[in-house]
Amino acid sequence: MPRTSRLLALLLAFALAIQPLRANELPELGDAASNDLPLNVEKKIGQRIMHEIRWREPSYLDDPDIEAYLNQLGGRLAAASSDPGFGYVFFPINDPSINAFAMPGGYIGVHTGLIISAQTESELAGVLAHEISHVSQRHIARQVFQSKQISMASMAAMLVALLAARSNSQVAGAAMAGSQAGAISAQLAFSRDFERESDRLGFEILRKSGMDTRGMADFFERLQKSVRLYENNATAYLRTHPLTGERLTDMQNRQQSQPYRQVMDSVDFQLVRARLRAMQGTPAEAIRMFRSELEERKYASEAAVRFGLASAHFRARDWTAAEAEMAAIRELKVTAPMLERMRAELALARGDAPGALALYREGLVRYPQNQGMIYGNGMALIAARRFADALRFAELQLLNTPEDVRLHKMRAESFAGLGQRAMQHRALAEVFVLQGQTAGAVEQLTIAQKAGDANFYESSEIDARLREMKKRQFEELKEKRF
Repeated sequence: MPRTSRLLALLLAFALAIQPLRANELPELGDAASNDLPLNVEKKIGQRIMHEIRWREPSYLDDPDIEAYLNQLGGRLAAASSDPGFGYVFFPINDPSINAFAMPGGYIGVHTGLIISAQTESELAGVLAHEISHVSQRHIARQVFQSKQISMASMAAMLVALLAARSNSQVAGAAMAGSQAGAISAQLAFSRDFERESDRLGFEILRKSGMDTRGMADFFERLQKSVRLYENNATAYLRTHPLTGERLTDMQNRQQSQPYRQVMDSVDFQLVRARLRAMQGTPAEAIRMFRSELEERKYASEAAVRFGLASAHFRARDWTAAEAEMAAIRELKVTAPMLERMRAELALARGDAPGALALYREGLVRYPQNQGMIYGNGMALIAARRFADALRFAELQLLNTPEDVRLHKMRAESFAGLGQRAMQHRALAEVFVLQGQTAGAVEQLTIAQKAGDANFYESSEIDARLREMKKRQFEELKEKRF
C-alpha cells in the first residue's frame, strides 16, 4: 500500500474512535468565533493525530538531526509570525513528493522531496512561512467547523481527509465518503482568500526573520513551471494551494518592493539535503552520484557533497571510506552538529565507545541544546554499558523536555541494562502515555507492579500512576459511548 494510503487509513481509523465534543467545548451562539474550531480542541486533535503518526506511520522519518533542523528553521520563522507563542512543531515525512502540510494545533509536516527540491534555504523557508500563516490564521479550523452538533470524530476525519488531499486526491475522495465529510469536499483546497492571506503574512515572516524574500515567489514559480512540463510532478502541493497568475504576480510585486539582500544558506541546510539525498536508492547508487559531483565539481558546497558521500558509505558499512570523507571535511574548516555526530557514530560503529563518548562530550559543550547530540550521547552510554550514567543523563535532560519520547525510551533501556524490571516498565509506560496509548501504559504499569524488584517508594509511585491511568482509560471509554 502506498505511504499516503497507509497514513490515511491509519488516521481515519484513529479519527473515528475519538469521542464527541462536549457541550462546554463548543463556542456560544453569537460568539465571534462560532464558525471556528475552538483552539483547545484543535490542539487536542492535532496532538492525537501527531501521536498516531509517530507511533504507527512508516513514512514518519524518525531522524533527530533532520527534525532538529526543521524545528530550528521553523522556530526562527515562527518567532517572526503574528502568533509566535502558538507552539509549532515541524516533522519530516519520508516521501519524494514536493509537499508540506499544516495539521490542527500547529503541527507542520514537511516531505523530504520538498527539502531536496528547494534550491535555497529561503525557498524552503518560504513554504514553511506560508504554512505557518495558515496555522496562525486558523484556516483549517475555519474550513471545517460548520456545526455545533459535529462530533470530534467526524471533525477529525474531515481534517484527516484535508491532510490526505494534500498528497493524494483519489485517496482523499474515498476518505471524504468514508468519514461522512462529503459536505466539505469543495473546501479541500484552501480558498483564494486564505491563500492570499498566507502569501502576504508568509512574505512578512520571511522579511522579519532575515530570509531572502525572493524565496517564496521563486519556489512557487518553479512549481508552476514543473506542472506545465510534467503533468503529475508537483501537483501534491499546488492541488490544495491553488496558484493563480494573480497570486504569483502579487508575490513578485512584493519582492520587488524590497531592497535586494543576499542571504547565504546555512551549513545545516546543505548538510540536511545531502543526508536526505544519501538515503535515496541503494548505497552504491548514492556513492556514485556524490563521487560524480565531486569529480565534476557540480556543487554549491563541497563539504555537503562529502558529507553525503560519507553518509552513503556509512549506509554501505564502509567505515574507512566514510572516515576519509569526514577527514576531508575537517580540512575545509566546516563545523556543524551533524558532522560531529557522524564522527561519533563512526567511532561507535567501529566498537570504540570511549572514543564516541569523548566526541559527544566535546560536541555537547559546543552544541548543548542539539537534540541529535543529546540522543547520540545517551545511546553511546548505553552501547558502552554505562547504564547508570545513561540513566542520569536521560533524567537530567528530561528536566528540560519532560515530554520527550526518545528520552523516556532511553530511560527504559537504561533501567533494562541495570536489571531493574519494575522501573523499566514504569519508564515504558510514560512512552505509551506520551504517544496517546493509555491502554498500553496500563499494561506496562501492571507488569511493573508485578515485577517484584521495586523498593517501597518506587512501588508507591507505580501504584499511583496505575490508578491514574486506569481512571483515564475509564474516562476515555465512557466518552466514546456518547
